Amino acid sequence: MMKKTVKLSLLLWVFLAAITSMVSAAEQNPLAPGASNNSALSLTQAEFLPVEQAYQVDVLVSANQLLFNWSIRDGYYLYKDRFKFSAVDANSQLQTPKFGAGKVKWDDYFEAELEVFYNTTEIVLPFSTAAEQMEIQIESQGCADAGLCYPPRKQWLTIDLTSGAVAISSTPSESAQQGPNAKQAGSEQFSLGLILLFALAGGMILNLMPCVFPVLSIKALSFTRAHQSDKDKQTHGLAYTAGVVSSFVAIAVVMLALRSAGEAIGWGFQLQSPAFVIFLIYLFFVMGLAFSGYLEIGTGLMSIGQSSGNDESLSSSFMTGVLATTVASPCTAPFMGPALGFAIGQSSAVALLVFAFLGLGMALPFILLTWIPNLSQRLPKPGQWMDTFKQFLAFPLYLTAVWLLWVAGRQTSIDVAATVVIGLVLIAMAIWLWKLNQTNSSLFSASKIFAAVCLMGSIAIPGAEMSKASEEARWEPYSPEVLARLRSGGKPVLVNLTADWCITCMVNERVALSSDAFYQALENNNITYLKGDWTDSDPEITELLNQYQRSGVPLYLLFPEGPGEAEILPQILLAPVVLDALNQANQ
Repeated sequence: MMKKTVKLSLLLWVFLAAITSMVSAAEQNPLAPGASNNSALSLTQAEFLPVEQAYQVDVLVSANQLLFNWSIRDGYYLYKDRFKFSAVDANSQLQTPKFGAGKVKWDDYFEAELEVFYNTTEIVLPFSTAAEQMEIQIESQGCADAGLCYPPRKQWLTIDLTSGAVAISSTPSESAQQGPNAKQAGSEQFSLGLILLFALAGGMILNLMPCVFPVLSIKALSFTRAHQSDKDKQTHGLAYTAGVVSSFVAIAVVMLALRSAGEAIGWGFQLQSPAFVIFLIYLFFVMGLAFSGYLEIGTGLMSIGQSSGNDESLSSSFMTGVLATTVASPCTAPFMGPALGFAIGQSSAVALLVFAFLGLGMALPFILLTWIPNLSQRLPKPGQWMDTFKQFLAFPLYLTAVWLLWVAGRQTSIDVAATVVIGLVLIAMAIWLWKLNQTNSSLFSASKIFAAVCLMGSIAIPGAEMSKASEEARWEPYSPEVLARLRSGGKPVLVNLTADWCITCMVNERVALSSDAFYQALENNNITYLKGDWTDSDPEITELLNQYQRSGVPLYLLFPEGPGEAEILPQILLAPVVLDALNQANQ
């Protein structure tokens, strides 16, 4: 066991040392074209222009104002709200800058709609001063469409108001360093060492997040009843650390590879995939069932390190680290923001090191717990309270699943969220069927088959609904004005009055109003499809219902080509009936 401990220790620290050596090589010239680096990801960073080549500025002095002409390379842009102008000396005052028109776009880096400048832009900056020379500081920030966002950039301008000469520097002069902005400028220059400390602290605080804390609490308590020797605890602590750190680095590698391919992504990019969010919902739900005592899971991914001290339990501790990193995806701890923001704008080697320290910080409590005997001895003694505590920890997991369900609904639709809930019911039913064969051997084969069918259904149903949600709407919202305009032109129209709480309406849409044949018939007969949603009160839809002596939905009206009264289709639809009616609308 001692040999295993030494091997794991050496592997872990050699892994971090290797990344550190990569950083040393990359920091010599991380963005220069043609820079050599053993990392394939670092080579992709050279494809982005250095910030001074991507954004260039000319400054003209006119009366009591400065005119900035920015030249921006193709594929790059500057943020309007990231411009900051400040006078270095107290004798000069700057007024509100005047910007040219920009372009509003959704920015994945800040996750908001922001105004940006492409190609060129002009900024007029009025000023007043009694001196013959003025020095000002400019701060700006830009990104590349291919996915790289530069850190905020500072430039210092020394302006001779007598001759109009302007000197631009990337470093402050002595007067600027002693001026009122010197402290602020210095405080924003983060060193790599400080960022690594932020990453370490952010990873440690990540343990307290509600989506991570239950898993790690049970893992810590498992040391009170298993792996009793100090050597065993140290070995499992290192295995857990290796799982966490390698998972963080793996996420960083995927993120950097996607960014180099042109994707604008950052930490938590995997949560932008509804499929991954649904996977997490299922994972948290199943973990909650296990914590509640409804499910006993063996020594695999979900064993959370509670097996005996053999080789299998080492892999269990490693997989617990992988699991902890996975469930940490929705969480962002304090101090992670500065570290991740810094990492995104650096070379690949530096970014990998920052992510490795995030993982190391997350695993640090376990390193201390397993390598300092006094700490592990302070853990509570095992007893019945541990089972009660584990059941209590199931509720944060359930709440996290509910929150992620809301996220999935926002990303897709309420229909997809509903199918995910159906998937959760099917998972619970599959677990019940699986346990049923343990109490009734005669049902062994049948219950296993039905359990497998339920599990497949929990995946297939949300998947099918997501594929439908990704399709563009092939109908128009109903309104009396739209219907009157179409009818005045003599066009055939199909009106579908429906509601989300109407089960008959939903069944009819699945059976007869959503197939490719249905939409092809609409297109062949030049029929416009209008849908009126009566889920909430709508007086216009109510008026149309009353016009045809109906007190509720569904109501299907097919108006023929040219003048004529609408045909009322049956309340329970069959696909052949609908297709025949559509094909006869123009006859």
